[in-house]
Amino acid sequence: MPSTPTTRPRALFAMGRRHRDTLFPPSAVKRLTTYVDMDPDHVAEDLTEEPALEHVEILITSWGCPVLDEEVLARAPALKAIVHAAGSVKHHVTQACWDRGLQVSSAAAANAVPVAEYTVAAILFANKRVLEIGGLYRDHRSPLDWSRHFPGFGNYRRTVGVVGASLVGRKVIELLRPYDLDILLADPYVSTLRAAAMGVRRVELDELVRRSDIVSLHAPELPETRHLMDTRRLALMRDGTTLINTARGSLVDTDALTTEATSGRIHAVIDVTDPEVLPTTSPLYSLPNVLLTPHIAGSLGGELHRLGAGALDEIERYCSGEPFAHAVHHAALATSA
Repeated sequence: MPSTPTTRPRALFAMGRRHRDTLFPPSAVKRLTTYVDMDPDHVAEDLTEEPALEHVEILITSWGCPVLDEEVLARAPALKAIVHAAGSVKHHVTQACWDRGLQVSSAAAANAVPVAEYTVAAILFANKRVLEIGGLYRDHRSPLDWSRHFPGFGNYRRTVGVVGASLVGRKVIELLRPYDLDILLADPYVSTLRAAAMGVRRVELDELVRRSDIVSLHAPELPETRHLMDTRRLALMRDGTTLINTARGSLVDTDALTTEATSGRIHAVIDVTDPEVLPTTSPLYSLPNVLLTPHIAGSLGGELHRLGAGALDEIERYCSGEPFAHAVHHAALATSA
């Protein structure tokens, strides 16, 4: 059971030192130490010989956390909860943690916010052909007949296809509601009724790809989603369609995308690639119909403080005897990031 409100559980940072410094500014550390007993300046990057681990009840983890395997858990008999100040917990929370019955929380919902914001900006810019028009304007340095060059461009009643009702996918749908866009959703785990409640229409993936002006990927990285967008599916996209990937690079067959993008038939906004980083010879760096960014859609800079604040909220709930608001459940990991 969680600690009672009169108990100050022992906590420990387990992550890369630089991540501790960017996630938890001094004001956050001050707040944290009102809930737990810990040395806020101590960050464990290696738990194999960590003396403080024996009495720790809460591990505060993030990027760079060591794998929490049976050997580590054997040295942490008091451990009851893992509060992850980042997204996926798959990299460090092992089966041994679930067998032990540890409570696990993640800041994935907080990290979904900037990814969704990036995606929505990409959607609106792509439909408006901002990058291409900006390039032409720069080259010609005079107005052109934009409607002739880009017939049908703009955001009114365009169709956006969202692939995956993940935390990010659902946030994208929410942020798109004020706009005059038609939204399709492809997700095998979402029913037609549930999709309607979200304000979108559920369709099969092939239909979504055929009908959409924008195809935005938000599916998890799983064996069955590898190369979800392969040669066949990319060929289903209408000329001028934009593919956006802020999920995982493995969802897209890079060679197939390079072929289609090089032809000029489709556009792409790609924040994650396979491999990451692409070879320096990849045409995707320089194609005018491709915007390639270096995995920046997620939390960066001041946005990292949102993750730390989310973790503090969860620790406050735990110390008050309340359940986590963003608990991670073992059964859901098979179909989530």
